[in-house]
Amino acid sequence: MHLHNHTGERPFACRVCKKSFNNYFVLKVHLCTHTGERPFTCDICKKSFSQSGHLKVHLRTHNGERPFTRDVCKKSFRQPLNLKLQLCTHTGKKPLVSGICKTSFSNSNTLEMHLHNHTGEWPFTCGICKKYFSRSGHLKLHLRTHNGE
Repeated sequence: MHLHNHTGERPFACRVCKKSFNNYFVLKVHLCTHTGERPFTCDICKKSFSQSGHLKVHLRTHNGERPFTRDVCKKSFRQPLNLKLQLCTHTGKKPLVSGICKTSFSNSNTLEMHLHNHTGEWPFTCGICKKYFSRSGHLKLHLRTHNGE
């Protein structure tokens, strides 16, 4: 089975979308995207996940564990990807690229916010007046108008 990683062979195909994989386990995880199955549940908040690794990372939000630390600034993270992306603030690298306009970004949050400019998506809604916002920070500022701040 490990040999498939080197040969490029992908003998395990999804019966729903026909996407193929080099590993049966990866196919099994992929199938959850079609079934909506989320068999891994957090005992603390009851949030559920399709993969055990996602639950493991989620549990760090409850226990405060941040096992990945940046040597330069000693900032710590719950996930290795966040550590890798934070490195960009020290090196100036911007590895994430908009597929629409090719603008580069150093972190996924900034890229995601940028993409709202292209899609016109306004995913953040005020629960009080139903006004829509493209960024969560704009919604937070808006909520102050209702709170009298």
